[in-house]
Amino acid sequence: MHQNYYFLKQLAPKLHDELSGKQFIEAFSQEKDELILVFADQGNEEELVNPYFIKATLRSNFSCLSFPDKFDRARRNSVNLFNDFNAKQVEYVSVFQNERAIQISFSGEQKLVFKLFGNRANLIAFDSHGEVTQIFNNKLPADKSITISSLNRSIDQSYEAYIQNELRHEALFPTFGKLVNQHLAVLLKVKEYAEERWGIIQELLNELNAGKFYVTKIELIPVLSLFETGEIIETYTDPVKALDAFYLAYIRLSGIEKEKAEILRILKKRVQQTENYLENTFKKLVELEEAVKNDEVGNIIMANLHQIPERTERIELFDFYRDQPIVIKLKKDQTPQKNAEGFYRKAKNEKIELGRLNDSLEAREAEKAQLHEHVKKIDAIDSLRELRAYLKTNGLDHSKAIVAVDDLFKKVSFLGYTILIGRNAKNNDLLTKQYANKEDLWLHAKDVTGSHVVIKNQSGKKFPAPVIERAAELAAFYSKRKNDSLCPVIYTPKKFVRKPKGLPDGAVVVDKEDVVMVVAKGE
Repeated sequence: MHQNYYFLKQLAPKLHDELSGKQFIEAFSQEKDELILVFADQGNEEELVNPYFIKATLRSNFSCLSFPDKFDRARRNSVNLFNDFNAKQVEYVSVFQNERAIQISFSGEQKLVFKLFGNRANLIAFDSHGEVTQIFNNKLPADKSITISSLNRSIDQSYEAYIQNELRHEALFPTFGKLVNQHLAVLLKVKEYAEERWGIIQELLNELNAGKFYVTKIELIPVLSLFETGEIIETYTDPVKALDAFYLAYIRLSGIEKEKAEILRILKKRVQQTENYLENTFKKLVELEEAVKNDEVGNIIMANLHQIPERTERIELFDFYRDQPIVIKLKKDQTPQKNAEGFYRKAKNEKIELGRLNDSLEAREAEKAQLHEHVKKIDAIDSLRELRAYLKTNGLDHSKAIVAVDDLFKKVSFLGYTILIGRNAKNNDLLTKQYANKEDLWLHAKDVTGSHVVIKNQSGKKFPAPVIERAAELAAFYSKRKNDSLCPVIYTPKKFVRKPKGLPDGAVVVDKEDVVMVVAKGE
């Protein structure tokens, strides 16, 4: 939370007290992605009077402000930056409304803005007309078009707005961030009434603004929090001291701590995904078990053939299994007997699906137990060499852990087959080029942009028509034809799909194809 709006809102007044009236002396960089800003009271040029240093670490994987008592500039490999601000006097420091950005405003209405947007953090200079004149990280070219007005966000955060947004607090408080939202989700879990939920949100806001700052550890990684959570290391009332303490704790992480924290994070994420899968699969299994069976519907139709008129789409018959009426939908272009045969075919697939779900539950339960065992053993390891050996022996090295298929692509299981769906253009390329085998079936909505869809091949088996149709429905759903009444979807073995050099992300050439017409249907 060191970049959280509610922390910055308390940091800015403290910085204002320190910097107001001081002059900008210099800004320089002597390490990649690191910037030092120097301020001081007016005095002679030979000696800094009451200097104040801001160190801005602006890496893509970690960005943070810190405030060293002194900083000795290297004589070599050091470059001056933001020279237009030299000798300018600081008028005020403030946070932008509902945004993770702090501005240092100088005489002449020039501004330096710390944009603290996670892995896109930057320092941006504005002239007196509000135009961007310089940015520190030129790998973020979009920052050159940022305006001062866009950084101030006025949001209606009233109870009435909460009701209008159907009790979705995220729309009113977009700057809560991941840690706060996770904490709030627990607090709101069993609360149903709007007034009660709103009261909890207000209590949390009071806590976020209370002026207490906790340097804590969550899953071995130091975190700056505005509420008590994790393994608390120290509590502060000064935001500057809290930020300095957090920064030091983070950069002092040893190699073993970093690697353990990363692998444990991945394993615990997998545990959570497995638990979600088990919960959803069990619900689906219960629904299938409790629903009217397709073979029973077929039997009811066959027992009442004489009562069903031709070209009927819907009919009410007596359900002798449950001793009550039942309404059955029929295909009007088929005879009652053909409709019954259709239900019998569905019943066969239904039994396959039930068997697959039971097998899947058993396999995932075993996987969950294994993951818990890995977490327990890794948690007890103290040696980096021992950790790396354990990861290698158990196939848990970072390269394998990070590129798990479940994390990379959307995944749907249907009738025992795995269907993978690309998330975006680059992800489509990854799926088609690296994760699809030549005998897998490849699908895509015809003549429009959309996700690549792959059905994984099962050796010695043909792809069943219902599986192809289901994958085609998904391809239609994740395409520009999502809202069409009918969508043509091409399908072909992946070996007939190629990507010539120079084509943009996601674009391919299909040498041979078949087409199926479907209605778009999501997961």
